[in-house]
Amino acid sequence: MTTTDETTKPGASGLTETRLPLPGVLRPWFVDAAFTSVDGELREPFTHVPDAVTKMVVRVEENGRRDVLVVGPRTRASYHASKRLASCVQLRLGPGAARPLLGVPAVDLVGKVAPLGDFPGDHARQLADELLPLEPEGVVPHLTETLPERLAPADPARTELLRAAVEAMSTDAGRLPVGVRELAGHLAVSERQLRNLFTDGVGVSPKHYARIARVRHVLTHARSAPETPWAQLATATGYYDQSHMTADFRTLMGVPPTSFFTGRLPEAQPCQAYRRA
Repeated sequence: MTTTDETTKPGASGLTETRLPLPGVLRPWFVDAAFTSVDGELREPFTHVPDAVTKMVVRVEENGRRDVLVVGPRTRASYHASKRLASCVQLRLGPGAARPLLGVPAVDLVGKVAPLGDFPGDHARQLADELLPLEPEGVVPHLTETLPERLAPADPARTELLRAAVEAMSTDAGRLPVGVRELAGHLAVSERQLRNLFTDGVGVSPKHYARIARVRHVLTHARSAPETPWAQLATATGYYDQSHMTADFRTLMGVPPTSFFTGRLPEAQPCQAYRRA
């Protein structure tokens, strides 16, 4: 199974990703959308990097086969040899959207890839039937027209609290994640409540979310400024020192930073078949 949230090996070609405008009426459930097309087969190795976000993927393979899949949070990197894909639309679910949209908490999706129609929510099965025959450019317009009429957003107060927590734990715009205790105090909830909120609405704990965010931050920084010394990069991405950064990177990516950025990667594996939710 392949989706489009990957880091291709430098020099790889054939994959084009375009961010799609996301109408405001879809914001209660999704945070962004992208269209990806592949010209033939990507012949060089590619990497699925860790990502603490659940995605809905409508994909078309070269042979015409279509799938509407849910890809749960990915807590470890995986390495693959090639892929055959004509196109796909990928929509990233917002924090707290899994339960109202799919009928399950986000924690049940971690590490899983499953057909949208297999989920217990009536809306999920109906959407799967409707999205399957659509061309990629019709996915977002269809959701815009139908979803707001059928599905009420999750509890607004809880969603707002969860999204504020996720934003504080993210590394967008160069920010560093805050500590769990500090965040709980800022949001006026207990650390246990914060953990439960993340587990149900995101799928991983706040600490693990921040860990994934920091490693992704390392990937971004190292590509944009490849000459930066590792010790300096560790400080810039919120680590106590280089050894802590290296240990985290090795755990989540499977190899230390030096090996990853010089192309010494784990053996590529075939893309996994999807599993039932």
